[in-house]
Amino acid sequence: MNVEIVNEFPHEFLKEQAETCISIYQPTHRYRPENQQDPIRFKNLLQQVHEELSKKYAANEVKSLLAPLEKLEGERPFWAHAGDGLALFATKDRIIAYRLQRPVPELAIVSDSFHIKPLIRVFQSADRYHLLGVNRQEFKLFEGNRYGIEEVEIPEELAKTKDEAIGAQVTEPYLGAGNASGAAGTAMMHGHGGKKDEIDIDIERYFRYVDRTVAENYSKPTGLPLYLVTLSEYQTQFKELSHNPHLQAEGIKSDFEALSLEQLRKMAWELVEPTYLQKTKDLVENFENAKASDQGSENIAEIAKAASEDRIRRLVLEDGYLYRGKVNLDTGEIQTNNLEESEVDDVLDDLAETVFKTGGEVVVLPKERMPVETGAAAIFRW
Repeated sequence: MNVEIVNEFPHEFLKEQAETCISIYQPTHRYRPENQQDPIRFKNLLQQVHEELSKKYAANEVKSLLAPLEKLEGERPFWAHAGDGLALFATKDRIIAYRLQRPVPELAIVSDSFHIKPLIRVFQSADRYHLLGVNRQEFKLFEGNRYGIEEVEIPEELAKTKDEAIGAQVTEPYLGAGNASGAAGTAMMHGHGGKKDEIDIDIERYFRYVDRTVAENYSKPTGLPLYLVTLSEYQTQFKELSHNPHLQAEGIKSDFEALSLEQLRKMAWELVEPTYLQKTKDLVENFENAKASDQGSENIAEIAKAASEDRIRRLVLEDGYLYRGKVNLDTGEIQTNNLEESEVDDVLDDLAETVFKTGGEVVVLPKERMPVETGAAAIFRW
């Protein structure tokens, strides 16, 4: 069984409920020698999974469930392309994994549904964006935030180069027929346009392919703003033919291959920051207006009660804020005593997961951008 590396959140697989759903989180490392410890950490987490499975299944069933994951432990290519964190989800039939740009706490959970709370915190941060680097021959996609950026791994089934997408042979220019000369009844073909026209046609075809591929597979699923990184001569051409509503007017006018990841991050954040600041300002103002009309609250008990009644339209959380406890989703009551597995019990994570699954919006902001000091601010539907 192969592991699917995914970027979409929420992924349809995460909504599944099965008899056995395995969720594994761990911090990972990009470089040696630190990354040599990552498979060892994974092995230790698998031992925790083994212990949980053994409470429910016979030894042969446990072995069958764990075999694909144990195989992954020794796959060097999988670990060689690690980010700063790993989130992996498995059933007996399928495994998907996210390579994350920020560390996550070590965690191994076996249940009848997947544990997605840490992913919500990662993917609902308001500072995320995509960069699309493209030239005449290939494209690369990057995902970043104010802290870091990394290249998105494009699946093998998607063409990345021009030759893969439209073929190496240049497109023939428009050909017309005539009888200007030659044997009677033999038409001669007259090409309209030269080599440059052929190349321009193929560049346009390739750009349309890139635009469609990125929009359908990345922009639409994530909703992230997309910034173009390419030479000035291609900026206008690409934007004029693009049908991607997430493509921003601003772009980085440079060859993406000439820039390091850190240079890309700095240049991208100069573009993203004004929009990010305006977005956070609007979030705060919307909350203050809602609170003034009794349609918002920072009181955790009130928010928990509203969450149990599916009344939260938007929940703004402080990044890194921990409120130990559990929420009874039937009553909205908060339990803070006699907790088991306390390392995974966080009231704000419970609230985030509930709001997310009931169609509400969850946004994560840094402490300095929060409108309240309780760790959470909610706007109610009614």
